[in-house]
Amino acid sequence: MSLNDQWRRVRARLHAELGEATFSSWFKQVELIGVGDGRVMLSVPTRFIRNWIASHYADRLSQLWADEDEGFTRVDILVAAGDPKSDGSEEAARSARPVSAPAQAESQPAASAVPSGLEDAGVGAPLDPRFTFDAFVVGKSNELAHAAARRVAEATDVSFNPLFLYGGVGLGKTHLMHAIAWEIRTRQPERKVLYLSAEKFMYQFVRALRFKDTMAFKQQFRSVDVLMIDDVQFISGKDSTQEEFFHTFNALIDHNRQVIISADRSPSDLEGIEERIRSRLGWGLAADIHPTDYELRLGILQAKAEEMMQKNGPVTIPAGVLEFLAHRIVSNVRELEGALKRVVAYASFVGRPITLDMSQEVLRDLLRSNDRKITIEEIQRRVAEYYNVRLADMLSARRARAVARPRQVAMYLAKQLTSRSLPEIGRKFGGRDHTTVIHAVRKIDELCHLDSGIEEDVDLLRRMLEGGHGPN
Repeated sequence: MSLNDQWRRVRARLHAELGEATFSSWFKQVELIGVGDGRVMLSVPTRFIRNWIASHYADRLSQLWADEDEGFTRVDILVAAGDPKSDGSEEAARSARPVSAPAQAESQPAASAVPSGLEDAGVGAPLDPRFTFDAFVVGKSNELAHAAARRVAEATDVSFNPLFLYGGVGLGKTHLMHAIAWEIRTRQPERKVLYLSAEKFMYQFVRALRFKDTMAFKQQFRSVDVLMIDDVQFISGKDSTQEEFFHTFNALIDHNRQVIISADRSPSDLEGIEERIRSRLGWGLAADIHPTDYELRLGILQAKAEEMMQKNGPVTIPAGVLEFLAHRIVSNVRELEGALKRVVAYASFVGRPITLDMSQEVLRDLLRSNDRKITIEEIQRRVAEYYNVRLADMLSARRARAVARPRQVAMYLAKQLTSRSLPEIGRKFGGRDHTTVIHAVRKIDELCHLDSGIEEDVDLLRRMLEGGHGPN
């Protein structure tokens, strides 16, 4: 039996013993590196995961490997180089180290790499070779951010400064920043590009203060051609760090150096950030990355499925499974890709074909957490857009039929699709009494039986809200 077969058997036994939730939390990213001198070497992406597994499952892992081959006397868990934000901590980024692998694993590409000259004496963070423009799936929700990132990466001069990318977690901001760095490295390798998180910027600054070496710090950051800082919201409330960031930002802009920033919200909405910084962040181009729509999620899954087939050989993933995942996993791209990987891994471990039923079983916990929580505000906005009325008018005291009917439809859907009480719904509609909501619900219910047009409107709006996307 091959080493890979033994590893699959160990994983399958762990999965059966621990259950889906625990196994997925701690073991889905564990990879076999190789064996040597009676040792089995496994890799994990972060030190946090390594410490947890070592504390809670080391003995069981050793026993399972010994059951496969009595010559295995020890299991070593090593931290591979990977995404510095994989466990959300700066400590993980500083502790990640590449792992020496046996000969049979040496041909595999590293999880992350830093091209020569791109990282400045350990100041910058490593770039992930997977995050390129070719691997970025473009849709309506991210086309502006993608086009702006392309322009910056391909330009020979500074077209807008800074480029500010913002959006929720897992929507592709970091991917685009890495893609810009890789593209500049390819086109203009003489340019000095520095990419790091805002947390690491703060860590480097605090370290410079501690060792009274602020001049070297300033020189490092102000001598680059392109400075990229990810998740700038993390310097919120850090006055000294903000002061240094402000001066670094100004120095680079004044010398016509490109600055690229990302955050989870727009410059004007950054709380705990000084007004002068927010104002300067809005000087250039702010590009929003919206939550993905169904078509983009499906495109991402199709691209990821093709990548898996190229790496892992023939993997049959029915189109219906991809469509199901695109409909149900709506939180972010990172979770969407993780869901597909989990389904494929499970099928490989237990030797079952990938089906819709199997996918629902494997992803039961994830699907439950992704059940959409529809809000009254979302209903109001969607109904106002559908009937082409102003949201403010719909919430006002106006009684014109063109406004009153959409208002009643929105109240009806709020009662049907949320758990809010009638008084709560009334308050959300301009402070109306609960009896007004009761009347609206009864009226729309009656009209749905008498008027097929109203029934179709309500049904379409319900499906748009429950599915998280509307017709194109």
